[in-house]
Amino acid sequence: MLNSIVKWSIAQRWLVVIASIIITLWGFRVLTQMPLDVFPAFAPPQVEIQTEAPGLAPEEVESLVTRPIESAINGTPGVETLRSSSAVGISVVKVIFGWDTEIYRARQLVQERLQQAQSQLPQGVEPPQISPISSPLGAAIKYAFTSETTPLMEVRRIVDWQVKNRLLAVPGELRVNELPVKLSG
Repeated sequence: MLNSIVKWSIAQRWLVVIASIIITLWGFRVLTQMPLDVFPAFAPPQVEIQTEAPGLAPEEVESLVTRPIESAINGTPGVETLRSSSAVGISVVKVIFGWDTEIYRARQLVQERLQQAQSQLPQGVEPPQISPISSPLGAAIKYAFTSETTPLMEVRRIVDWQVKNRLLAVPGELRVNELPVKLSG
C-alpha cells in the first residue's frame, strides 16, 4: 500500500507540489485570521471564592464554611465542576462553568448565591470574596516565608508591608493572596 502511494506521488509530482502549496497558503490564511488574546481560552470560565475564617481548624473550615458555600453554589446554571480546599483559617472554592458561559454572568450568578449562603456561615467568618478575573492559570507562584531567628509576627509584618507591595508593583500583577499563618511556636 505504501509503495503504491510513493509511486503515485513520484508519477504525479507536480500535482503533489501544487497540493502542498495550496495547503500551505490555506494554513497562512487561517493563521492570519486567528483571534489573538493575552490569555487565550484554553480553560473554561472559572470563578474563585475565598473566605477567611480566622481561628478555625481545616476540619471546621470545611464543615462550617466550605460545605455551605458549595451547597449554595450547586444548582447554579452553567456550573460543571466545583473544587474546594480548606486550610487553617481559609476556604477556597473554585467554580468551573461550561465553555459557553460568559464570565461576567457567571460572576453575577455566584455573587447572588453567596449572598444567600452568607447567613449560614458562623459568626466571625469574613464575608466570601470573589477573586478578580484573571487567567485560568490562577496563582502562578506561591511563596512561604519562615525564619528561625526572626519572630513570626515580624516575618508577617515584613511580608504585609514590604514583600506584598513589591510584588504588586510588578507590571501585570493583579493580586497577591496571603494565606493565614501559624504564629505560635
